[in-house]
Amino acid sequence: MATLTYVYSDSTAVLGPLAHMAEPHSYDLCETHSERLTAPRGWEVVRLAPAYVDQGPTPDDLVALAEAVREAGRPKHLADPEPVQNGEVARRGHLRILRGEG
Repeated sequence: MATLTYVYSDSTAVLGPLAHMAEPHSYDLCETHSERLTAPRGWEVVRLAPAYVDQGPTPDDLVALAEAVREAGRPKHLADPEPVQNGEVARRGHLRILRGEG
């Protein structure tokens, strides 16, 4: 993937490495579209990334994915227990144990 930005004052389209942050007027392109990119007549295309290199997932990507899957599979009442309210002895999910009167 690559990021495309325009320098209107220089009539230049710049195709470089994938940006880490979103910027106005920049566009992320896949390999196919970055290779086929053409500019309007009179414009120049500057390619800062000479060739597409598939980096594949990093160990950080795999750990983040595993944590997201683990969190999604965790039952809600165990992941985010709601606080016990006045009059309640305990709470589990939508069930409550209330103090008896008398």
